[in-house]
Amino acid sequence: MMIKLPDDKQTLLDDLLPRLTAVPGMAAVVIGGSLARGTARPDSDLDLALYYHDAAPFDLAAIRAIAEAISAEGTPTVTGFYQWGAWVNGGAWIKTRAGKVDFLYRSVEHVRRTIDEAHAGHTHTDYEQQPTFGFHSTIYLAETHDCVPVYDPDGVIAALKATVATYPPALKAQMITGNLWSAEFTLYHAQGFAATGDAYNTVGCLTRMLYKLTHVLYALNETYFAGDKRSQDKIAAFAIKPEGYLAAVEALLRHPGADLAASVAEVERLWRSVKALSDDYAPLWRV
Repeated sequence: MMIKLPDDKQTLLDDLLPRLTAVPGMAAVVIGGSLARGTARPDSDLDLALYYHDAAPFDLAAIRAIAEAISAEGTPTVTGFYQWGAWVNGGAWIKTRAGKVDFLYRSVEHVRRTIDEAHAGHTHTDYEQQPTFGFHSTIYLAETHDCVPVYDPDGVIAALKATVATYPPALKAQMITGNLWSAEFTLYHAQGFAATGDAYNTVGCLTRMLYKLTHVLYALNETYFAGDKRSQDKIAAFAIKPEGYLAAVEALLRHPGADLAASVAEVERLWRSVKALSDDYAPLWRV
């Protein structure tokens, strides 16, 4: 797969690749983010994921030296492995003359294990990792599916991409049933909070439910969830979604506390409209 980069970013990449691929332990380099997905703006970052094997990770001192060599604004941020957390891992933020460049570290084994777990219907969420609702492990699958390899000498990325070419049926079932049930369970609590005028917990439940419905819609459309940022724009393009869903979500979230009971009734309506799109939902809990 070829990708057309802006001239300044292509020039920078042409300079970077020989440096990165010469680093001992560099298993693969891919372009990710909006440039890989074809949704980039002129000011979008150049996101480069750097893959390594756990048994022989690449040389961090060499990565730091490369980051410093291309930095246009002093010493860049360069981390160790997993210094940014259990899922975001680590990397570098670099301001260059061609715009911002991000290095993101990825363990081949961690990504492969996460994909295998997804095929078995198991996912993870780390709420503390990043706004808005944390890091969901399906992001690794989305990254793998969307990325554009620019260095893959042993076919590591090609092999990983083959495992996510088709949305796993077990993942789809789990994402639909698990999230619909979690939303229903949250609805039960939201009704109680609204009845007592507890705005803090009611509104928290509303956003939690809508987050869960986002995951259901991604699964119904067999699309890997890539993070909360621009997730609603993605839903706008989905073939499977309730009529007027996004407009209703927008209206609800603009004034969720004005009438707590009415807001809960509206989010219940949205939940029912999404649930109606699935033939397989069986609740895991009842009052």
